[in-house]
Amino acid sequence: MSGPLASLKVLDFSTLLPGPFASLLLADMGAEVLRIESPTRMDLLRVLPPHDRGTSASHAYLNRNKRSLALDLKQAEAVEIVRELVKEHDILVEQFRPGVMERLGLGYEALKAINPGLIYVSITGYGQTGPYKDRAGHDINYLALAGVASHTGRRDSGPLPLGVQLADVAGGSLHAVVGLLAAVIARQQSGVGQYLDVSMTDCSFSLNAMAGAGYLACGVMPEWENHVLNGGSFYDYYRSRDGRWMSVGSLEPAFMQQLCEALGQPELAAYSVKPEQQAVLKQALRVEFETRSFEELCELFAGVDACVEPVLSLAEAVEHPQLKARELVSQVPRGDGSTQAQLACPLKFSEGLPEPRHIGVAVGAHSDEVLAQLGFSAQRIEELRQAKVVG
Repeated sequence: MSGPLASLKVLDFSTLLPGPFASLLLADMGAEVLRIESPTRMDLLRVLPPHDRGTSASHAYLNRNKRSLALDLKQAEAVEIVRELVKEHDILVEQFRPGVMERLGLGYEALKAINPGLIYVSITGYGQTGPYKDRAGHDINYLALAGVASHTGRRDSGPLPLGVQLADVAGGSLHAVVGLLAAVIARQQSGVGQYLDVSMTDCSFSLNAMAGAGYLACGVMPEWENHVLNGGSFYDYYRSRDGRWMSVGSLEPAFMQQLCEALGQPELAAYSVKPEQQAVLKQALRVEFETRSFEELCELFAGVDACVEPVLSLAEAVEHPQLKARELVSQVPRGDGSTQAQLACPLKFSEGLPEPRHIGVAVGAHSDEVLAQLGFSAQRIEELRQAKVVG
């Protein structure tokens, strides 16, 4: 099985999380992804703990199904190799600061001249323009400047550091994939590629979908715990007697009625209608949940369709029957005959997806293979390796 994106060939210059997660999705859907890596400068993900048999679990996951070519892009011969690859690859993903690829001679205009159909995707923190374009940043900074952190948290403790990288993945990775696939569709009509400027801050700003709409149209300022979906109502997390947590999303009256009946307090449902009574309802729910253990609450709501679910640890989530039924963990070949458990591609196609081929590989694991495909002789490849052009 080849996958729905088997016709795409991607050059991936990215490191860390945003670009690699984007190209992972492409690779899982069948695209041929070739990572261009430095033979001397280590990608932080390669050393990030925890490790499995000496390999970073994060790197092994984010770079599965991808080949690796190690090139020192500061050397002219390495740049020429990339130029040759661009003739055969129709998508390029990079994550350097603005101007770096241009200084290397690998900017969009230079490569478009070689392949007019090239779709060139740049993922950065702040975009290619504006006063912050050269400024360093990380996920927490992008969410702060995009306004997301200003209404994601608690009044008494402030903004919350999230357990997932929202700006990196939802902002950078997913918007990059949507954009480049849109460019692929446009190219099918025009035959011409284009440049895509993906700013993680821009895309995080757009994630303020409901709060942003309310502020811009009505002047309602979102703050911590001041609207329905950020803790300002009963829509929240509730602690059990033994210190675990349950999520309550019973927004619709029918769900709230079932919730209150399950707790033996059907009269509480009436308090969910009027905003001024939300605090009364929330406190009553806190009391009710804290009288029961986590196990009791799980059993109580297992058969009640009230939008109430337990807050699971990752270990518990892996074993949850819903996630197991959806096959969200896969066994991926390591290359030595054994496998490594990894998060599976969550997209479900009626025609299926190809089986995972391998976990992330060593730097330059496919250098000889790729160069041979370009027509380089074994002797020439060895000369390039001795000159440290290739790793």
